[in-house]
Amino acid sequence: MNLHEKLTQIREGAKSKIPSDKLAVMHKATDDLRASGILKSVVKVGDKLPAFALTNARGAIITSEALFGMGAVVLTIFRGHW
Repeated sequence: MNLHEKLTQIREGAKSKIPSDKLAVMHKATDDLRASGILKSVVKVGDKLPAFALTNARGAIITSEALFGMGAVVLTIFRGHW
């Protein structure tokens, strides 16, 4: 299964797991962000990611340099909970 298929599967699965009122808020927020023009300034596929350092779940600081040294990196950001 490729990444696009997996993301589609996750998206479809979310429809049955996320309460409809919360899903509506999420969709509105996404639509509002798209309408704001923010997509013009986001990092695009193939762009070089700016260097970063983040704290992992154990409290250790992980740098992008260290991650890239281990291979390809997929960065996912979650903005909230339900």
